[in-house]
Amino acid sequence: MKAFSTISLFVLLTLCGNSFSQIAHRDTALFVQPRNEFYDSIKASLEKYYHPKEASPEKVIRPDFSRYDAPKSVDDFTQYWHNPPISQGNTGTCWCFSTTSFLESEVCRLTKREMKFSEMYTVYWEYVEKALGYVRSRGNQEFGEGSEANAVLRAWKDHGVVPEKDYTGLLPGQPFHDHSKMFAELDSYLKSVKASDAWDEGVVESTVKSILNHYMGVPPEKIDVDGKLMTPKEYFEDVVKLNLDDYVALVSFSDRPYHTWVEYNVPDNWWHSKDYFNVTLGEFMGAIKHAVRSGCTMAIWGDVSEPGIDGHAGIAVVPTFDIPSQYIDASARIFRFYNRTTTDDHGIHLIGYTHKDGKDWYLIKDSGSGSRNSTHPGYYFYSEDYVKLKMLGVMLPKSAIPEIVGEMNK
Repeated sequence: MKAFSTISLFVLLTLCGNSFSQIAHRDTALFVQPRNEFYDSIKASLEKYYHPKEASPEKVIRPDFSRYDAPKSVDDFTQYWHNPPISQGNTGTCWCFSTTSFLESEVCRLTKREMKFSEMYTVYWEYVEKALGYVRSRGNQEFGEGSEANAVLRAWKDHGVVPEKDYTGLLPGQPFHDHSKMFAELDSYLKSVKASDAWDEGVVESTVKSILNHYMGVPPEKIDVDGKLMTPKEYFEDVVKLNLDDYVALVSFSDRPYHTWVEYNVPDNWWHSKDYFNVTLGEFMGAIKHAVRSGCTMAIWGDVSEPGIDGHAGIAVVPTFDIPSQYIDASARIFRFYNRTTTDDHGIHLIGYTHKDGKDWYLIKDSGSGSRNSTHPGYYFYSEDYVKLKMLGVMLPKSAIPEIVGEMNK
């Protein structure tokens, strides 16, 4: 009997030890003063364009990032060609910076050519399209700075694209993009159109273009390509030669049927696009893992207003006081989407990966100012858990996900 008790006690302690070891890492919530030195430098540089000094923000909750055994350097990742990170300044144009960067990487992956395209040329035409949509809906449509990754595909098909050197969207001497005054003027004008019931598309388009031209400059009708004049559409079709139908956006929402095309129900999908293929969470994560290991980068988007993401730490994690790793599933995702703690905040470019302690970390190229305050400016390191819980969609080549494409074709 005594021998049996000793063995039983040993087994019990062993089982308990194993259980405790699975949850050994527990985060303590800290309250810190938020800082963003790079954004402060943008505001200082744009002083003549900018607003009066804002009040200091309240403290925010964060985990102790020093307790995470995260990658230390960009060099820790297997990564693929991409243009160096650039700043979107004081604008809500992450959707265009991230997707343009992704398409630049695709050109290089497919043709070995290193090209840099103008984000602001696409942004210009997206503002025009949003204004026309506002008129056609009689003001019953979102009009904001944001949009989605597939808006870039639409804009390139309709309006072409130009090299960045041919249209920067910056006025002479302007150090960073700043759309604050421009957007306020556009928004005020369209509200006046609605108030006066003045739904003349031609007049609205002309007025919106004049506002854009004043703040961003006039986009080129033709560009010089090796001594030959081309329209932006000719440049896209004859020089860039990227088949935009080879790309697809995936989402994972458990409240809608899987393996169906769905509308992405967020304000920035202002034209109510239903070009999103809904897959299970396992398929969503599997697509990311397979694509990045097969040499592809991808545009990805979701929520970045979480305690677990911090520009100075340069990483994105899910603290245990939010949800333990083992409980991150489709229900946890959809719960946060419906209670609006997960929103469509930001678009980024996933450019590499590493595998550490049984899980992936992803190398993220980020045009937002928060990414510029760490030891790896312009980049974040996202944990697999963060992507699984907080990233809402991904755009990637169809060739990287043949099994999912097979479901699309059924």
